[in-house]
Amino acid sequence: MKRKEVINTPKVATPTAPFSMATKVGTTVFVAGIVALDANGNLVGDGDIKAQTRQVLENIKELVFAAGGSLSDVAKTTVYLTDFANYAGMNEVYREYFSEAPPARATVKVELLDPRLLVEIDATAVTS
Repeated sequence: MKRKEVINTPKVATPTAPFSMATKVGTTVFVAGIVALDANGNLVGDGDIKAQTRQVLENIKELVFAAGGSLSDVAKTTVYLTDFANYAGMNEVYREYFSEAPPARATVKVELLDPRLLVEIDATAVTS
């Protein structure tokens, strides 16, 4: 039986709610919905979809790395946008991080807890 391992890194803010930023079971890494907060919990890119997307993907990259993988191991993401007017800007940055063999993805419109948040992304990676 595989045991769940909680993944943390000082490069990503620890949540105040009862959830883990990432967990690993075997070689599969589940990354929670990540928003544009720096390591100290401060919002990055207020009103700027590109800056927020970049911070989100940097946080995901750090969590997957802490679990022993890389962004090339990401198999699936879900992108949560508060406004589809930000779709092109999000995609521009997303493409920088997943330029070759991008993961499967769903994109949905949502209302996030903090109205300053423009994007949230969760991810599943499979490490070797």
